[in-house]
Amino acid sequence: MPDSCIFCKIIAGQLPAHKIFEDEKTIAILDLYPGCDGHTLVIPKDHHTDIFDTPTQTLTNIMSTVEKIAERQKERLGCHGVNIVNNSGKEAGQVIFHLHFHVIPRFEGDGINLKINRSRAQDGSLGLLQQKLKF
Repeated sequence: MPDSCIFCKIIAGQLPAHKIFEDEKTIAILDLYPGCDGHTLVIPKDHHTDIFDTPTQTLTNIMSTVEKIAERQKERLGCHGVNIVNNSGKEAGQVIFHLHFHVIPRFEGDGINLKINRSRAQDGSLGLLQQKLKF
């Protein structure tokens, strides 16, 4: 556990949090800076910086908890959708360098804008990207 990791301190019980779920591998806490009521962070108990250094099994455990949280938000808060967000790396907007996923309940007219500015791909660019990325 890095000494400065706020999530590791929460997991160790050194800092308070509004925990709504916990199992052997993950915890889910309410975000202190929520986009809306119910905005939840799902965090692995083992410290991993981002998605790039996280074992596949840990990601599987996290997604299982994300699913539970999304279902609970729908059931208890009445949301009709959720955004599931992970920022991996400083350039992607990651601020706390302990892997975590945001589960954000969405309501009609909630004013939250998580849309990515998109435009149609240039002719030929998808083929070039396909060649670079294809397995």
